[in-house]
Amino acid sequence: MTSSTALSPATVIFSLTDEGKILAEKIIALRPEEGSADQQYLHHHKPKPFSKTVVDLFNKGHRLIFICSTGIVVRTLAPHLTDKYKDPAVLVLDQQGRHLIPLLSGHEGGANEWARSLAKSLEATAVITSAEKYTHPIYTLGIGCDRGCPVEDIELLVKQSIDQLNQKYSDIDLASIQCIASIDLKADEVGLLAFCKKASINLDVFPAETLRTVEDQLSYKSEIVFKEVGCYGVAEAAALLAASAVTGNRSELVLPKHKSKRATCSIARSYKSNDKH
Repeated sequence: MTSSTALSPATVIFSLTDEGKILAEKIIALRPEEGSADQQYLHHHKPKPFSKTVVDLFNKGHRLIFICSTGIVVRTLAPHLTDKYKDPAVLVLDQQGRHLIPLLSGHEGGANEWARSLAKSLEATAVITSAEKYTHPIYTLGIGCDRGCPVEDIELLVKQSIDQLNQKYSDIDLASIQCIASIDLKADEVGLLAFCKKASINLDVFPAETLRTVEDQLSYKSEIVFKEVGCYGVAEAAALLAASAVTGNRSELVLPKHKSKRATCSIARSYKSNDKH
């Protein structure tokens, strides 16, 4: 093991052969290209006990990369799976680094996008086995802000939020955003409208009672926001509703609320079916 376990979620690589160890070290060296130079990587080579080490880190929410057979990983993790919305992303590679499989949480946990990004860095092939050729993701941006918030403040917060999101998902930028959403009280907000115009993205607004229909999906319910506008959160709820409105399907938060002094921002995702089944 080249490092001790971190307190915050990290990417943990497991190798079981000398060739796998070399590949793990290569992945760590390439980590800035994988998404974020700040992402912490841990490497366990032939850990003992193997199963307990793997399960402990998996249960703590660490993203895992295995350089070994898929069967070993399946037998180790199968008894400990919860669901695709909670389990961390898991990738499996052969020791030559030629093929990369997103084994768990392909859509919801971002393993498919992560696999593509890492495969590109390794000049490998990402083997996507889920049915995503029939679907494609829609991203929406929820924004809340103080009255009179300058457009520059909103621009900076959105940039920081997308940069943060790209630590988990790759190749997402402002052009990936389908629409921007907020509460109807902000329908005439000058700075927000200016940002939408500069980004060439439509602004959708929802009344407070509609925003409350997704309050069970919020990462945090703010009593202060409720007293001010009549719902427990604007940015997250607006992003969730906008994503579902585009696809007609369930949406999920991929970036919980990020805050600055005068604004909040959140990003949601939903999958739109491709009619070419």
